[in-house]
Amino acid sequence: MDMEEIVAKARALALASLGDLQRSDGTPFIGHPDSVARIVEDEIGLPASCVAAVYLHEACRMKPGTDISDFPQDVRTMVDGLNKIATIRPRDTRLEAENYKRLIVQYSTDPRVTVLKIADRLEVMRNLAIFPKSSREQKILETLMLYIPLAHQLGLYNIKSELENIYFRYADPEQYRAITNKLKVTERDRERLMAEFIEPLGQRLSDEGIRYKLKVRTKTAYSIYRKMQVQKVPFEGVYDVFAIRFIIDCEPDPKIEKDLCWKVYSYVTEEYEPDTKRLRDWLTTPRPNGYESLHITVKNRQGAYLEVQIRTKRMDDEAENGHAAHWAYKGIRHEEQLDRWLQSVRFALEHPVEMAAEELPAPPSKEIFVFTPSGELRILSAGASVLDFAFNIHSGIGVRCTGARVNGKAVPIKEKLHTGDVVEILTGKNQRPNRDWLGWVVSSKARNKIRQELDADERKAAADGRELLQRRLRNWKLELPDEWVTEYMKTHKFSSVIALMAAIAREELDLADIKAFILHKQEESATHGQQEQTAAGTKVLHYDSGGDDILVLNAKHVKGLDYKLSKCCNPVFGDDVFGFVTRTEGIKIHRMSCPNAARLMERYPYRIQKVVWQETAGSGDFQCTLSITAEQEQGVIASIMDVIGQLKTSVRSFQVNDNPRGGTCDISVRLLVPSNLELDKVLSLVGALRHVIRVRRV
Repeated sequence: MDMEEIVAKARALALASLGDLQRSDGTPFIGHPDSVARIVEDEIGLPASCVAAVYLHEACRMKPGTDISDFPQDVRTMVDGLNKIATIRPRDTRLEAENYKRLIVQYSTDPRVTVLKIADRLEVMRNLAIFPKSSREQKILETLMLYIPLAHQLGLYNIKSELENIYFRYADPEQYRAITNKLKVTERDRERLMAEFIEPLGQRLSDEGIRYKLKVRTKTAYSIYRKMQVQKVPFEGVYDVFAIRFIIDCEPDPKIEKDLCWKVYSYVTEEYEPDTKRLRDWLTTPRPNGYESLHITVKNRQGAYLEVQIRTKRMDDEAENGHAAHWAYKGIRHEEQLDRWLQSVRFALEHPVEMAAEELPAPPSKEIFVFTPSGELRILSAGASVLDFAFNIHSGIGVRCTGARVNGKAVPIKEKLHTGDVVEILTGKNQRPNRDWLGWVVSSKARNKIRQELDADERKAAADGRELLQRRLRNWKLELPDEWVTEYMKTHKFSSVIALMAAIAREELDLADIKAFILHKQEESATHGQQEQTAAGTKVLHYDSGGDDILVLNAKHVKGLDYKLSKCCNPVFGDDVFGFVTRTEGIKIHRMSCPNAARLMERYPYRIQKVVWQETAGSGDFQCTLSITAEQEQGVIASIMDVIGQLKTSVRSFQVNDNPRGGTCDISVRLLVPSNLELDKVLSLVGALRHVIRVRRV
């Protein structure tokens, strides 16, 4: 059989094994291996034997024991490796890329298997929307922690960039929209800079007979976001948002290629001032994965810094397509180039790789990811303990928790957990919560359930204490009015009647003391008469609705038009904004992170107007809405209002909705603020309150 027949036979076997099986969106499951096969063949450039392995892996996965003995040995070897890798569970790796690599090497001797696995994950991420939410969250996390670092280390940069962007779009949609929209707005500026850059160089390169293509390589939204986080700068502070790339067209001869690259480098650095500290010479010493290129940062005539990359067409294909797609060059055998690339893949798999801070994936800092013994992923707040994990599994397990085995080691219930831990909860039927537990948990679910259990014990003890007190009062022939109970509680610092009665039941309070108190009050009553009673008044808090919102903008070349704040995103002074010229309402001002921004920019680019704020906000006030999630604790709403009242804001409305199942409440606050700086203060101070779980701007 030729390879086309082998692929057709493998697909037929997969189709028979999958039968009528469907994906989450109702489409036939065969669409998954079909799409993976296209990625493997068209986007990565692997041979037909790898495509056949993709189909046979699905057939064997659905029907273990499927006979594939008729297929070539190298195909069967890849299928065996894929089948073994499919058994790896996230907990086996503790979500560490190096652990994952070691398991892959252990389970498969063929480096092509790793590339096929990454292609499979790329297809899953491209169709992430069809998966249920719980499955989607696990796939997003696995992709960030395992597959993105692996794709980077193997030199699959296009795939790595696409996985990063898909992750970013789902993990932080607002930041993703803001950055992608800014990239669209500044696209023409980048094209203009490229034209100005090549103008003094074009004729000289042409005279030297150097054939080249110029391309602007823009960083991905996720890469820009990581730069902003690492360098602590806004979007405008990332000066290498894009690079100008020379792609030289020449024969794939190593000496000719290097000579031409260095010649272009000399012309660029003669024309523009170079920053030699940022020279990256991967021509003389390519990266372990085979990456070859010259990188230099130069300063143009306007003082702006530009990153320039110089490489040949062959080098560019290797960098962009994972080194396996350059077999199409005349005079170069596919097998030789593929073997060379696979050797680099094998090297990367067998050797740890140090990654720069900006290259490392960034897991959510406020969460940890731990596993049950069966491999189920659980997401907890940072600082969570064994007790938090137990209550996350089930409240009944939480209240009986006596400790745990974390990664096989016995630990107490207050032990803090870390990402990647495998946790087995230990329980005892006689175990009961105590007040110390409240200091060992961070989740509202655990805290609320512990309080409920403590309250239940307290109420049971209180019932016994009340019965004992009433029996003694009858024996003494005395009465204890409610107002005297209140006074006694205040004097002896009891927070509630339940606490008082429970103390009687536990013999923490001597009943003779209560008898003495009653006799003393009877003497007082005889002398002074009945106690004065006061009725508590009711305060009504009134919020001034304030005046009209005022917006002052300076938009070049568009004078005499009215400016209005868009209701879909409610921008405030200082936000990153753009103007959209409407037909009848003048310019509508939108935030860059507005959900509608991308659609407006794509459909009506000619109606997008650059606008800037004046240096001061003037006397204007801007409306915005905060969404706050808080624990159902006494005083939390008062604390929020107290913080807001300290700042230059005015409350327009305040709404609270309880969420009994989660033990939380959802609070919506509509404010008038003078600028985004004042709004940032509100977000920061409210977010820092003890019982506030999350606060965000809507």
